[in-house]
Amino acid sequence: IGGLPKGRIVEIYGPESSGKTTLALQTIAEAQKKGGICAFVDAEHALDPVYARKLGVDLQNLLISQPDTGEQALEITDTLVRSGAVDILVVDSVAALTPRAEIEGEMGDSLPGLQARLMSQA
Repeated sequence: IGGLPKGRIVEIYGPESSGKTTLALQTIAEAQKKGGICAFVDAEHALDPVYARKLGVDLQNLLISQPDTGEQALEITDTLVRSGAVDILVVDSVAALTPRAEIEGEMGDSLPGLQARLMSQA
């Protein structure tokens, strides 16, 4: 789909503002043109609907979730993948998947390895 292998995890990585989200949205737009069902897990809470539309994304037919914690994002992702109902699933971004304990903790608390543990559950 859009040059990416179906049924596989593809990680797009690079420096900030290097076009990762743009590439993901273009892939969604291409999949939608072919009748595909797509989902966007917006962990950054930064999806720009105007920009997405300009890239050809049909927002009315895009499943969008803005989870509050990394655990919520992974639960949503797991549910969507297991359902088999989506052709493309984007998580933007892995770096923004903040563990619940970090969000609920006191400022300055030292909680080493929380994100690593969260991602090992994915």
